[in-house]
Amino acid sequence: MSASSKLSDLYSQVAKKVVDESLRLKQGETVTIETWTNGLPFARQVVMEARRKGAIPLVIYEDEKAYVDGIKNMPKEAIGKMGRHEFSLLSGSDAYIFIPGPPIGAYAPMLTKEESSNSTGYNASWYEAAEKAKLRGVRLTFGYIGRDLAKLLGKKEEDIVRVQLKSVLLLNSPEMKQKGEAIAQTLQDGSAVSLGSGSGEKLEFKLKGDLVVEDGVVDEKDIAESNNVGYLPPGIVQKSVDDSSASGSVKISPSVTRLGLTSEATLHFESGKLVRWEAGSKASKNKLNELMGAIPEANRTLKAITIGFNPSMKYGYAQDRFVAGAVGLVGIGFTAMVRRGDLSVNGKPIITKGSLSV
Repeated sequence: MSASSKLSDLYSQVAKKVVDESLRLKQGETVTIETWTNGLPFARQVVMEARRKGAIPLVIYEDEKAYVDGIKNMPKEAIGKMGRHEFSLLSGSDAYIFIPGPPIGAYAPMLTKEESSNSTGYNASWYEAAEKAKLRGVRLTFGYIGRDLAKLLGKKEEDIVRVQLKSVLLLNSPEMKQKGEAIAQTLQDGSAVSLGSGSGEKLEFKLKGDLVVEDGVVDEKDIAESNNVGYLPPGIVQKSVDDSSASGSVKISPSVTRLGLTSEATLHFESGKLVRWEAGSKASKNKLNELMGAIPEANRTLKAITIGFNPSMKYGYAQDRFVAGAVGLVGIGFTAMVRRGDLSVNGKPIITKGSLSV
């Protein structure tokens, strides 16, 4: 069997999983599928699965080359805006499946930072409209994989896509659900967290704010809590941090940023703020300098952490934060990853040397 036919079989399995379990589509319901160029083969399978359920699908297609050309040449005041027809489409959809494209990923060299930021200026409006419509939605992260990102990671595009899609097949497994719930129960407001990164560094902070469990199933509880658009693959818990509390140091693993891949680096925090950093190479130090230089000093704070719990995900396949035992640090211009950390909450071990303890 050829590689393309194997991937096609995987598309079919995942499409069925999304339709049956993530979104629980029913006869007569409407589902909108938004896809970019590289997601069309998968979107085709979703359409077929939806129709088998008696649901009514509609596909929106975004061409990658046309999108990039538009961002660079359309009037600036029109960039990143939602039209009336798109708001109406959201309000008329029971479910939504989004297969993004490489130009809006974390690493998008075809657009400048300003172009990338402006092009997604509609984000808040889109999510507000989706929340108001109470639609059930999922985003498939394999869509972010393009030639540039695959080259950066030193892998073939289809190999990265295959790993991510196989990880979706764990969706709704009892073990996954139990892991997510067990991790979430430990992350209560006011809890004291300690994160060690294997070389004597220790970062300490307190938890405060929103808690989201990405288990891949969008249910009534998610809709009620405004978490009605989830990620696939599943397997991540995100908890907000008291942004004045982070103090100490942490050694981070290679992490994908909008400027490329950083090598190992050490971040130092005081009173919540990132105050200095060191990197294993001059190139990575320059990237960190540029990333931090784009953020006002007062805003260089740790805002949230993520904990991965998908045992099928692997490091180096574009979504390290979903790997079981991975810790992500959010809010400093990129998601900084810690692969083999020791994380405890109120003294109780949650992760030990990169392996989940719960």
